[in-house]
Amino acid sequence: MTDHSWLTNSRVALATSTACAYPHTPPFHPPEKFAELAFLPAFAPDPDNAAYCAVRDALALLFGAPDGPDWDPLAAVVQPGDTVVLKPNFIKEHHETRPAEWQQVITHGAIIRAACDYVLLALRGTGRVIICDAPQTDSSFDKICRVSGTRDVVCWYNSWSPVPVELLDLRREEWQARDDVIIRRTALPGDPRGYAAVNLGAHSRFHGIHPRHGFYGADYDTAVTRQHHHDDVHEYLLSGTVMQADVVINLPKLKTHKKTGLTCALKNFVGINGDKNWLPHYMLGAPEDGGDQFPVRTAKTQSERVLMTRIKHALTHTPAWVNHLFRPIKALGKRIFGSTHQVMRSGNWHGNDTTWRMTLDLNTCFFYGQSGQLDPAARRRYLTIVDGIIAGEGDGPLAPDAKPCGVILAGFNPVAIDLTCAWLMGFDWRKLRLLDGATAAGDLPLCAFDQEHIELFSTNKAWCGHLAALQNTVPFRFVPHFGWRGALERRTP
Repeated sequence: MTDHSWLTNSRVALATSTACAYPHTPPFHPPEKFAELAFLPAFAPDPDNAAYCAVRDALALLFGAPDGPDWDPLAAVVQPGDTVVLKPNFIKEHHETRPAEWQQVITHGAIIRAACDYVLLALRGTGRVIICDAPQTDSSFDKICRVSGTRDVVCWYNSWSPVPVELLDLRREEWQARDDVIIRRTALPGDPRGYAAVNLGAHSRFHGIHPRHGFYGADYDTAVTRQHHHDDVHEYLLSGTVMQADVVINLPKLKTHKKTGLTCALKNFVGINGDKNWLPHYMLGAPEDGGDQFPVRTAKTQSERVLMTRIKHALTHTPAWVNHLFRPIKALGKRIFGSTHQVMRSGNWHGNDTTWRMTLDLNTCFFYGQSGQLDPAARRRYLTIVDGIIAGEGDGPLAPDAKPCGVILAGFNPVAIDLTCAWLMGFDWRKLRLLDGATAAGDLPLCAFDQEHIELFSTNKAWCGHLAALQNTVPFRFVPHFGWRGALERRTP
């Protein structure tokens, strides 16, 4: 296999783990001293780390089986001296409503450790590794890194490795929220390599779309979102660290998603932007109003749209103590309009026609962006390794139930990965606007193959073959987010 192009290679590896569980003790050493890892300092093997073997098996399926101490699976992608970015899903430090849970929410540090070991092997003692993400703005990057074990992993590497391993928060601001109200905003150092604004213009999936009541981004100030999305302007703020890297290895979590149906390789790139308020998440109003905030227009949803828009606008430029006063008003609003975990609002339903466009735009910016401009000839070195040991179903991405699957996926193309994930989950990719849009042809395509050409190589023989021939099998029946039930499941004989 010599074609390692992200655009044309439709091969997907799917490895199964002997346990649907993660190891407990960072830095998550391998369960045995594999011959190719002789460069690592002495360590005590962790017999509970079956996840490590699953990552290794996935790389073997993709690049060729281990053949002794010289096996270097990532050598075809990573070269000595490269700067390599590892991009996990670090959305939130815990489950949104059950703070003791987190393993089904974010990429586990054990998966990051396994991927990083093989990156360091390929670097041969020169280069740099950067583990980075832009979590949800009201999340704690420090807590995410501590609970996932990633900080311990990085500290261990930097105690001996000649290649520096950096841990980086890409956000420019962090919020503290109480009762879903922002009460404090703290400026962050941001990306030390800066940011690049990329305007997709007519190449944007939003080109020609003019919502009657406007877009809503991620903050109270909708003027910021409107400033970056109007007429022929559709621009995104991309991390300099990610855009300047020689190689990017995407490490997403396998989960359902309230706005796109599922989240995996494509959706994980929401975390390469520096300001989430540049990202349209939904269009205000119901479909009758040209929006997708609510499924239907009623007196209640109309009242909620107008009232909440005005209150949020008023809070845009108020001091923190005023925001505190809004907390009981927000609580009253929940009692009147219902909880977001029970009511379809904020684009959290299958009719969301916004977030999939934003997601594909970000991927287009990454794969074709060069120095703030678009280059159709741009060629990225890219790989995806999916953490599906414990996945998330139901109210994803922030409040999913744990779905033990014990799988690791790897591949060169994010669309091929996400189509395979939809199959694994029991979803029909044609019913997902994200995936239907991702397979569309264009001047800046995100794949150069048909869905029928995706070929799976798996440690489970029943899962081997072309994806199109496996559509009548459902390895895992994921429960969708309640706003998607009945709208994306795959019908099988």
